[in-house]
Amino acid sequence: MKVLGVIPARYESERFPGKALAMIGSKTMIRRVYERASECKGIDKLVVGVDDERIREEVHSFGGEALMTSTDHSTGTDRIVEVAEFYPDYDIVVNIQGDEPGIDPALIHGVVELKKNSPAYAVTTGARPFHPHEDPLDPNRVKVALSHKKRALYFSRSLIPFPRNKIDHPIYLHLGIYAYDREFLLHFHTLPYSSLEKTESLEQLRVVENDYEIGVHLVEDALPGVDTPDDLKKIIALFKTHGLL
Repeated sequence: MKVLGVIPARYESERFPGKALAMIGSKTMIRRVYERASECKGIDKLVVGVDDERIREEVHSFGGEALMTSTDHSTGTDRIVEVAEFYPDYDIVVNIQGDEPGIDPALIHGVVELKKNSPAYAVTTGARPFHPHEDPLDPNRVKVALSHKKRALYFSRSLIPFPRNKIDHPIYLHLGIYAYDREFLLHFHTLPYSSLEKTESLEQLRVVENDYEIGVHLVEDALPGVDTPDDLKKIIALFKTHGLL
């Protein structure tokens, strides 16, 4: 099964315009994401889906492959679909977030292998336990509840499961990486927006509410993504702590 890795990168991020070109040490964010993803041996081709010439020029400057996509896409998944349509010879399409400069190639590999080995899952993704210093009540930190077989039962900005009986049940942080069956991905954007998706503003709930299954690959740790300039300062500090700068 051939695997296409796609990194969606738009310039006009609402909370952090130009985020893809923000510097982390001597390299831009998009370069760091690309180089980390390139280390994953499970990906046969890696492409950045861009909507701005400045990002395309940056990707080309370090030898990466970029495809110019529409500026009208409302979600990263729509951009992924456009790239997937341009590269028809791939069975699995992996959405690697363009604001995850510290993404672990082993995480990508695990999500891809789960998809290859589990045809019942239309989509696979990743998660890790919350750390003691992290706030699971933060609505920007999406939680996922799992079945015994690590199938996603629900995603929420709220705390799930709620510890009503004070049972020490792990709280899992959802990680923004997805591996799709190509045919499901091309069909996904035709599905009606679900009420759960609208309520939580979480696109993956459209998959769940339409009765498709999402498998979850668990890891022990993962560096956070970058949504705001403050997040960028935090990730730079974490890179220094982990010896990545």
